[in-house]
Formats: sequence, structure tokens, C-alpha cells
Amino acid sequence: MKRRLFLNRTARLGLAGAAGLGALSLAGCSTPKIGDFAGQAPVLDMRRYFNGTIDAYGVFTDRSGAVVKRFTVVMTCSWRGPAGHEEGVLDEDFTYADGTKQRRIWRLTRQGGSSGPGKYVGRADDVVGQALGEEAGNAFYWHYTLSLPVDGRVIDVQFEDWMYLMDERVMLNKATMSKFGVKLGEVTLAFTKRL
Repeated sequence: MKRRLFLNRTARLGLAGAAGLGALSLAGCSTPKIGDFAGQAPVLDMRRYFNGTIDAYGVFTDRSGAVVKRFTVVMTCSWRGPAGHEEGVLDEDFTYADGTKQRRIWRLTRQGGSSGPGKYVGRADDVVGQALGEEAGNAFYWHYTLSLPVDGRVIDVQFEDWMYLMDERVMLNKATMSKFGVKLGEVTLAFTKRL
């Protein structure tokens, strides 16, 4: 009888411990929300940071963490239009470590008022539909589907981009690429604004 009581108590403690570990692991899997950064400084204004010339340095890593591509980007950026509804052009010239080159021109439109955090809609020739983004505090989050050439064919890949303003010149960017909900890899970039 004592042995059965001990085993039952041990089994209950084991289940409680497993449930606690499960709850902790689920909490660790939660994704950040843009509102989490609302109080962070320096405050990011996309129109101000992405204005002028910006140099970026990046890597693409596969899901195992191996570096697959290295690249640099020179961006020429400008904004125009009425306050609160400005349109931005981010002209990106990529140079990959193997010498290949690529160009992407983003056209961003700010949605809403002229002050405070903004929401943005973005378009580019290789973006399927629209990119949707929002800034808060020092962060910008956006998501979109990009058509990428891979081994002689084009596949649509989902991107989740997080950008973090570090100071008036430096911004860090981490993007996760996935297809059908399966993570394919990450792109990590460091932007430096020319002053």
C-alpha cells in the first residue's frame, strides 16, 4: 500500500513537472509583437531613417545556420507627398560575394497620420501582392511574399522582417524565410546610414 501511494505521488509529481516544462517551452515559443517595442528608444521613423544613402552588409543562413550567401547593398532612398501619406522609394543594389548583382526597388506608402507610429504598404516587382508593415518604438515589422529564383525556377517564399534602430546611423535587420510554414533560413543585415 505504501509503495503504491509512493508511486502515485511520484507519478503526479512527474506529470506536474512535465506540465510545467511544457508551459515554459510554450512561453519560449511566443513571437514578439510590434507593440512590445512601443517604449523603446531611439524612436524609428522610417521616413527619416530611409532617406539618403544607406550601406548594408548581410548574410543568408540556411535552417542549420550555415552561411549560404554573403552580400552588400547600397540603397538610395527618398520620400515625397503630403504629410502622413508620403511615398518612399528604396532603390536597392545588391552585390553578392560570387559577383552576381540584383536590383530591387521598394515603393512604400505610409498609412495614417503624420505623427506617431506608422503603418506602411510596400510593393516591389518581385513581391507577390503587398508587403504590410508597422513601426513602434525603435522597431519595424513587416511581412510579405517574395518570388525568388532558385535552381532555374521561381518559388514564392514568405518573409517576416524585424528591423531595430540602434542609433541614428545603424539599424539591424533579421528576416525569417519560410515556405508552407517550414523555416528555410534567415537573412541578417546591418544597415549604416551615410551622414
